[in-house]
Amino acid sequence: MLVKLSLSTLKQTHWYEFGVRFVLGGLATVLAGIVGACFGVSAGGLFLALPAIFCASATLIESHERRAKEKAGLSGRRRGQEAAALDAAGAAMGSIGLAAFAAVFYVTTQMSTIGAFAAAVVAWTAASMSTWWLRRKLRTVSRHPRPGRPLQSARSRSFLA
Repeated sequence: MLVKLSLSTLKQTHWYEFGVRFVLGGLATVLAGIVGACFGVSAGGLFLALPAIFCASATLIESHERRAKEKAGLSGRRRGQEAAALDAAGAAMGSIGLAAFAAVFYVTTQMSTIGAFAAAVVAWTAASMSTWWLRRKLRTVSRHPRPGRPLQSARSRSFLA
């Protein structure tokens, strides 16, 4: 499976959805600033690492997928939930990469800032790719078979098909 960039999804997004993401991301950043002012920069940094727009993204993804199915005359509830769940899995994997970046930067920043940044980027890349690869190899299908349809393996079907 190759990761691809699809600019066509920008056409499917309404202007107000970008506004929702912007406002929620800004509020998460302000919250991180308040926590940092009250409890110190370490605590504030943990809150800043929060995927600021994840909540808005998950609801918007669910909404887009549900609408697409309903436009075709089908119930899109399950498809929307699966799409949001897949986005959540990606956010969790990204958080592992972010933790690796932070740990390596923290340990190596005393030697050289530029070197620490380079090492942290390498750690982020390695952790993110390893997490993706490991999930891909170890994932199991937990879907119950539907009547008249056998359970398929994870390799024989697409997650959102």
